[in-house]
Amino acid sequence: MKDGYQAEAGNIRCELLEPHHWDDLARLFGPNGACGGCWCMWWRVERGGKTWDDMKGAKAQAAFRKLVESGAARGVLAYDGGEPVGWCAFGPRADFPRLDRVKAYAGSGGEGVWSINCFYLPAKRRGQGVARKLLRAAVEGCRAGGARVIEGYPITSTVDGRKIEGVFAFTGPEKIFLELGFARKLGSEPHKPVVRLEL
Repeated sequence: MKDGYQAEAGNIRCELLEPHHWDDLARLFGPNGACGGCWCMWWRVERGGKTWDDMKGAKAQAAFRKLVESGAARGVLAYDGGEPVGWCAFGPRADFPRLDRVKAYAGSGGEGVWSINCFYLPAKRRGQGVARKLLRAAVEGCRAGGARVIEGYPITSTVDGRKIEGVFAFTGPEKIFLELGFARKLGSEPHKPVVRLEL
């Protein structure tokens, strides 16, 4: 999978994550570690006694850096010229054990099921098509890695119908998944749907 695959569209270039990308990823995530100190560890936290508050911030950064530099983390970085402008995480669903602790997402895994579950774009880069380009590149990364089915967990709106703020839309908007041929899984909860793409 990690063979230097690149997808170019317009002035945005997407690259599959490699260990040497750590500095660019850290620059993109900034001092807040992407969203509230998550460092893309939210879905990766194993079961155990620690709460998320015990993990986020410096501990999450150290854990994610170890995954990236060892080649164990998968994802896509978007660049505008030499500037990192977006991130999308993907990998075998088993890499993200927290998914099974969310009732709406539990039990939909299995052999060959991969997950695209996290996007991060700085506020100034949202609404410019960067997430669409990241998603396309992530799908190709999943395909190259041997996925048979790809899942996503896009946001729709709040339970009472209000629009979700961009900072909390880290699983991606449903529209971009549907545009690429993903379909809602039967039985999905209206506000926490599971979308799937059969390869």
